[in-house]
This record gives sequence, C-alpha cells and structure tokens, in this order.
Amino acid sequence: MGKADEIPEVIDNLRRIFQAVTEYSKSAERETTLTGPQLWALKILAQDAPLRVSELARRMYLRPATVVGILDRLEARGLVTRNRSEKDRRAVDLDLTGAGRTLVVNAPEVAQAMLIKGLDALSEDQFSQVLEGMQRMVQILGAEHLTPQPLHS
Repeated sequence: MGKADEIPEVIDNLRRIFQAVTEYSKSAERETTLTGPQLWALKILAQDAPLRVSELARRMYLRPATVVGILDRLEARGLVTRNRSEKDRRAVDLDLTGAGRTLVVNAPEVAQAMLIKGLDALSEDQFSQVLEGMQRMVQILGAEHLTPQPLHS
C-alpha cells in the first residue's frame, strides 16, 4: 500500500477523533448540563480536592487563566467553592460543594481524561510516535501559532 492509498485512512482517523471528542462532550452536556472541561475539572477536584488553581490547571494541561473561567461558571452554579487556604492565607483552595460531589458521581467519562489515561499507558516508543505524528499534523496545518483551547468548551 502506498502513501496515496493511506491518506484517506489518516483523514478518516482524524474525523473519528473529532467525532469521538464531540460525542463525549455532547453526552456529558446532556447528562450533566456541563461542558467537557467543566466536568473534567469537577472530576479532578473530586479525586484530590482541595487544590489550588495552578495545580488544577497543570492537571488539565491548560493555562490558569482558562481554568479560572471554567471555575467561575462552576462556582456560579454552586458546584465549586473557593476558600482561603488554612496553611497560606494568600492562596485559595478549590473544593467541590455537596452538589458538585453528587453530580460527579454518576457523570460520564470525559474525552480529555480518556486521552491522558491512554497516552500514559503507551510505551515510551509508542508515545514518541504519537507525539511526533501530532507535531507533524500541527505543522501540516500551519497551526503552531494557535493557542490550544479546551476540547469543546
């Protein structure tokens, strides 16, 4: 099989990835009325709260400013609290409210978490192949200058 025969497979696989992310996001929104990134933030907090914004941003692979916007919406819905840290009064700890904990218990999986778990499970060689392939796709699309945004926010 030559490259010309395999290009459709690459394009189809990209379509499948976009479809899967869209479907997981729509499922999450239908079941919880939250976006994928909002639900992802709740799931991380459910595992390890209290957390600081910087730590949540690191775990979500997003900039803190982006995470603050997500948190603003979650706090407005009564799902997350921000409290001054007992240890460091300058810092703010994030936690789930009772409503946030209840919502996250039966919430569906989010695509972002599935991607991270799957990537983490790869061997070093497999991961390098994915990394190089994704970097090449970004170059092909001339997208190096774009600032990554949350998946289906």
